[in-house]
Amino acid sequence: MQKAFLFDLNGTMIDDMEFHIRAWHSILNGLGAHLSYEETKLQCYGKNHELLERTFPGRFTLAEKDTMSIEKEKQYQEAFRPQLKLIDGLAVFMEEAKQLNIPMAIGSAAIMFNIDFVLDGLNIRHYINAIVSADDVNISKPHPETFLKCAEQLGVAPENCIVFEDSPKGVEAAAAAGMKAVVITTMHEEHEFAAYNNILCFIEDYRSLTVENLTKEQSFM
Repeated sequence: MQKAFLFDLNGTMIDDMEFHIRAWHSILNGLGAHLSYEETKLQCYGKNHELLERTFPGRFTLAEKDTMSIEKEKQYQEAFRPQLKLIDGLAVFMEEAKQLNIPMAIGSAAIMFNIDFVLDGLNIRHYINAIVSADDVNISKPHPETFLKCAEQLGVAPENCIVFEDSPKGVEAAAAAGMKAVVITTMHEEHEFAAYNNILCFIEDYRSLTVENLTKEQSFM
């Protein structure tokens, strides 16, 4: 029975969410939002356009949102580039999965500008068999469309996919897609996921995981 691994990107493959939150905190408050850091953190899910619309309903045109989205990502990339690296253990984990012919996908609310920044900056594109970005879905997480499209592109049944996520909204999307999840606690604590029963385990990084143990049949029960 074919298994597949579906990775969120930010906070899951690279530990960069703090840089996204800082960038949005600066931009949103510069536009008059008056949000605290913690309030900004709660808004950091889904597409950039959706975040802007939640914060400033009806205020900006699509073109204005496009411009602000790119400017935010440029600000984020400039700040994070010196620290760009995979979360500990992930390189070994992905190589093990590749050797075992387990397909891998990225399912992220990031735009391709950011996904390319990571894949090419870390030279890991050869591990990834499918990509579903913000531009590829109508509704982002917690809607399941992102992960269902990943499964479809890989040709693997949703129930045989394991999602790697760092956020409650992402785990909710996995549950809605009928998928189990591994939670990386880079930005959220275990108690914040108490509402979800599709979680296989919590990890701080990938050094404690092996592909063999994770893909055992009992892991999907």
